[in-house]
Amino acid sequence: MSIKVMTFNLRMHTTGDGINAFFNRIDRVLQVINEEAPDVIGFQEVTDEMRSKLREELKNYTIIGCGRNTDYHDEAMIIAYLTSKIELISCENKWLSPAPDIPGSRYGGDQSGCPRMYTSALLKHCDVKKPFRFINTHLDHCGEMARYLGSMQLVQAISQMNEKFVLTGDFNATPDTKEIKLITEALSFKNAIDCSADIEPTFHNFGKLPPEKRVKIDYIFTDARCEGCYKIDDTPIEGKYYSDHEAICAILSLD
Repeated sequence: MSIKVMTFNLRMHTTGDGINAFFNRIDRVLQVINEEAPDVIGFQEVTDEMRSKLREELKNYTIIGCGRNTDYHDEAMIIAYLTSKIELISCENKWLSPAPDIPGSRYGGDQSGCPRMYTSALLKHCDVKKPFRFINTHLDHCGEMARYLGSMQLVQAISQMNEKFVLTGDFNATPDTKEIKLITEALSFKNAIDCSADIEPTFHNFGKLPPEKRVKIDYIFTDARCEGCYKIDDTPIEGKYYSDHEAICAILSLD
């Protein structure tokens, strides 16, 4: 049994993005999702109003996860799964910090003012006996040490999981950085790989970055068998991109 998973940084809604503000390009976002029809999606940078809009439009999906601030609002790393195919067994939200159960907590140090977190769901496909774990995250955009500590926390959490796992997200780090190497090397004992290793680049800043300066910062890590991985082209239509990142899809075997 194979499933299609997606990691998709939606770019938070801000009117400063002009024609590419989220609610001006929501039609393109929905087009990508409807055409690809992934079984599970890890979204990043989803504000409260964006989450409400996605719940309204993506009627085939169940959306879970909370905002990163102390009141559970603001940007979220939500998970969306096809309600007709996938069953939710459990879900947890953890903050990347020394106190992961305290909402809004941070590592401090070189970390930005933004709390960082991950949402983890134990899911079961209706045609597969065993469940799998889907983890979605967004590491800090400023602090190298904060990203490293966040990566270490993710690795420690995954090492205690018995199910097959999928880890998606915007890691704000290129493949040659120590935080990404930590993930690939530490999870090798689970025979995990960067399923998206051949995908470059993923961040284009609404086309503002010239090709030679675009980088890969979005990933899909897994210990499931990867049958293929690709990114979704983001050629603008009438000046509108679907995001400032390109989404990545992977086909994974749950057998």
